[in-house]
Amino acid sequence: MARILPGEDLLIRMQRDLKRSLAADRSSIKWSMIIDLAKCAGCHACTIGCVAENKLPPGVVYRPVIEEEVGIYPNVRRRFLPRPCMHCQNPPCTKVCPVHATYQNEQGVVVIDYNRCIGCRYCLVACPYSARTSDFGEWYTSDTPNPEGKMVGRAKASESYEAIPATEYGKQWPRRAHDSPVGNARKCHFCLHRVAVGMLPACVTTCVGRATFFGNRNDTQSLISELLGSPRIHRLKEELGTKPSVYYLR
Repeated sequence: MARILPGEDLLIRMQRDLKRSLAADRSSIKWSMIIDLAKCAGCHACTIGCVAENKLPPGVVYRPVIEEEVGIYPNVRRRFLPRPCMHCQNPPCTKVCPVHATYQNEQGVVVIDYNRCIGCRYCLVACPYSARTSDFGEWYTSDTPNPEGKMVGRAKASESYEAIPATEYGKQWPRRAHDSPVGNARKCHFCLHRVAVGMLPACVTTCVGRATFFGNRNDTQSLISELLGSPRIHRLKEELGTKPSVYYLR
């Protein structure tokens, strides 16, 4: 079984595992994520890294970090729960989509076809993890002066950098009014555009505490496969039968 080399960063190990899976039979890949709650410091670096990677607009967050205060005064503490899409193996969101715009790909990732999505938001209601948001076409720099000092309306960004197309699902998506992904449901997609070229998801690489792990759970030599054998492993709302592909270490 492959092990971490002396002095080797966990990211290097996971990237090596990822590339090994991509070089083998891709039809046998089932991507999974594990988040170690004991290591999460609540820094929100994963959230910001995801926003930057996917050029997310106001109101669209793929990986929020939920904060909770636990205990009884004076013995209290805060705990943090990063919550991406669970990429359920039995996803309720795909069953309610009237146009089959959201589905599970062969590698177990629940994805959205922006060109088919009609923005009905049925999937937002069906998701028991509140892991989906809707893109209302808003901009961070709307109603602010552009570089020439002229005010722009709410339907536009005053800074050109905000209009840079996002690369999701292997395609460039420029944000324009009444054009996808504006009006669509949006969610975490395990950064498939990065994974396809041998890179780890942005949230994994930006995690300062190395609390997030990613890999092919069907690869018995992978780090994530080893972690799945931990007695600390659990999943959110397992009683619902959704079978999430995102696991947590207590």
